[in-house]
Amino acid sequence: MNADVAVENTSAIALWNDPTAPVSARVDALIDAMTLEEKTAQLFGVWVGASDEGGEVAPHQHEMEEPVDLDALLPTGLGQLTRPFGTLPVDPALGALSLARTQARIAATNRFGIPALAHDECLAGFAAWGATAYPVPLSWGATFDPTLVRAMAEAIGRDMRSVGVHQGLAPVLDVVRDARWGRVEETIGEDPYLVGTIGTAYVQGLESAGIVATLKHFAGYSASRAGRNLAPTSMGPRERADVLLPPFEMAIREGGARSVMNAYTDTDGVPSAADEALLTGLLRDTWDFDGTVVADYFAIAFLKTLHGVAADWADAAGTALRAGIDVELPNVKTYGAPLTEAVADGRVPEALVDRAVRRVLTQKVALGLLDPDWNPLPAALDATDEDDPSALRGRIDLDGPANRALARTLAEQAIVLLSNDGTLPLDRPRRIALIGPNADEPTAVLGCYSFPQHIGVRHPDTPLGIELPTLRETLAAEFPDTEITYARGTGVDDGDLSGLAEATRLAREADVTLVVLGDRAGLFGRGTSGEGCDVATLALPGAQQQLLDALLDVETPVVTVLLAGRPYALGRGVEESAAIVQSFFPGEEGTRAIAGVLAGRVNPSGRLPVSVPRGPGSQPGAYLGAPLAHASEVSSIDPTPAFAFGHGLSYTRFEWTDLAVEAQEAPTDGEFALSLTVCNTGERSGTEVVQLYLHDPVASVVQPVQRLIGYSRLALEPREARRLRITIPADLASFTGRDGRRVVEPGELELRLSASSADPRLTARVTLTGAERHVDHTRRLHATILLDQTT
Repeated sequence: MNADVAVENTSAIALWNDPTAPVSARVDALIDAMTLEEKTAQLFGVWVGASDEGGEVAPHQHEMEEPVDLDALLPTGLGQLTRPFGTLPVDPALGALSLARTQARIAATNRFGIPALAHDECLAGFAAWGATAYPVPLSWGATFDPTLVRAMAEAIGRDMRSVGVHQGLAPVLDVVRDARWGRVEETIGEDPYLVGTIGTAYVQGLESAGIVATLKHFAGYSASRAGRNLAPTSMGPRERADVLLPPFEMAIREGGARSVMNAYTDTDGVPSAADEALLTGLLRDTWDFDGTVVADYFAIAFLKTLHGVAADWADAAGTALRAGIDVELPNVKTYGAPLTEAVADGRVPEALVDRAVRRVLTQKVALGLLDPDWNPLPAALDATDEDDPSALRGRIDLDGPANRALARTLAEQAIVLLSNDGTLPLDRPRRIALIGPNADEPTAVLGCYSFPQHIGVRHPDTPLGIELPTLRETLAAEFPDTEITYARGTGVDDGDLSGLAEATRLAREADVTLVVLGDRAGLFGRGTSGEGCDVATLALPGAQQQLLDALLDVETPVVTVLLAGRPYALGRGVEESAAIVQSFFPGEEGTRAIAGVLAGRVNPSGRLPVSVPRGPGSQPGAYLGAPLAHASEVSSIDPTPAFAFGHGLSYTRFEWTDLAVEAQEAPTDGEFALSLTVCNTGERSGTEVVQLYLHDPVASVVQPVQRLIGYSRLALEPREARRLRITIPADLASFTGRDGRRVVEPGELELRLSASSADPRLTARVTLTGAERHVDHTRRLHATILLDQTT
């Protein structure tokens, strides 16, 4: 199935196919040989067979659905194939063979033999039928463990690459600004440093497996007004620079991401897809990004249809191309004939097309797609497989034991114990009343971009493709000698109260009640969490609060368990629950992990990546707020959370002592060095998460009360103590000043060593001396945290 390169008047190997030649020379030679139509063909994707049963998987998809004539398109080439695995349920081996055959056809049809680049979703695992469903990104944030997240991403990348996919549309680096936004489950949390470090680890893992990581959504998508999806964004340049951009900056600089996807939103009247200052000035000219910028689905067309900044498709194409978008996804709408015609009549300079196609072809060369030995068959197949496709079914396993073990570890580390009066871990109860809409629901562990919830729901007759044990099933396995009675109580969002009487009866007869509440992931209003599933308040969906309150009225202790995509206000449950266990869509191994925490087999170590509100209506609210954003005597609204960012309990205890500061002063280009001892004073092994926050009491512009600048997971055996040595560069105190430049100012600082943003354990007061110092994207981004020998 090797594709022959058809090049006129060339007897020897063409320069662009010569792997010994410099990449730039290969690309330049190819561009010089291409017609305008051949160049623009490299700048769009096609989504063949998308939504063939009527369901939408992208905003406004119905408005853009026009048949694609592949026979007409392919002679000039094709830039990308959209979601070959993430559109319909297909056996992975048969999907790999289908993709390989399509690639062979693409390469054989255009005169340069250039195949397409295939992309797919991988937000919480490869979004393919039968692939491992890992915990959602909000759970990644809860682990505070970049090393583990990198290992997961590498496994995801290996699976994708093995079946012929080149690019993954992840991670989401949006920082949560309003938890009412439906896509909170897709984010890593509400702090830019946590989002940046976890997201960068994901990028490193994906890229190490040969997959092009795509950072999204650049920039400001999560800061939309009132938490509404695809809505205007209200923020000033300093909020954008200091809160929303740092994760992207880190992932490009340290992660090596090779692609960026624009945000749908407009900021102060400028859509991201038309923002040349953002996509070219900042991203490329300042940050030196040299990869591709791909359009979020239909975003270029939205410049005409939604934003009203383009008169027609050609105008939209020219605007986006000038701003810096290289590839139109998911289908060709503007970068095909409209762009070609606009270039031909002089409305769009051909130099802009050349700029974009150079980036696209450079990436294809780097992926080996233009090498003479390129073969469309992926690593998981061989040449003999083409002869008998029917024998391939079941041959490729995208959910093997190693994947599941990794998914289980992530799920275990991501579970957050919010409160506990000593009821947990459960000590062999005689009878458990298991109540709630998510107690016996297999898909309650999955986010909206998991294949079963994103695509599978439109194919109800197709098996899920992965094992999804319910919490009812895993509890039965975890407590084999305990009688477990079950009642649904109410639905996730149906408001049905008819089951309350049965639920309370079972609770009265039990030793402990487990009430399992939360969300159902979906798309565009078909769920309570997920893309387009925004909410007006953070009250529990449906009648779940009434169910919880009814159970709290019974004398039996109530353990509240949440399987959710966002944090919710729990009303009386905050104070009256015997314990609260928070999980954020923990993936296919999630219920086993929760059962392990309830039984004590797993000692919880997760920490909140987002604050849990006390009341349902105090949004937007996040710990990362200036003094005026916190509780005051001049407002009747108190945004103080019930559980703060970074909070999480354990079944053991930790003591923090012996803070030492090597020097109280350092110049604005220097660093501070601290050390402290953390000891596990309990009777079982456990993990503490040491969090370092910076408080700047006086600055030239308003600063957050505090912000996270470092953290470290610390596993300790009973009575074990470790000494941590922390070096903190002055660069971490930088912020965007009044003139728009990032500055380190002299003055006093507090370095708070904390168990959460609301629980400082040790505080070092230090002073930066000398002159103001301006820094840029090359500044130091991290504190160095080293562990000394056991004491």
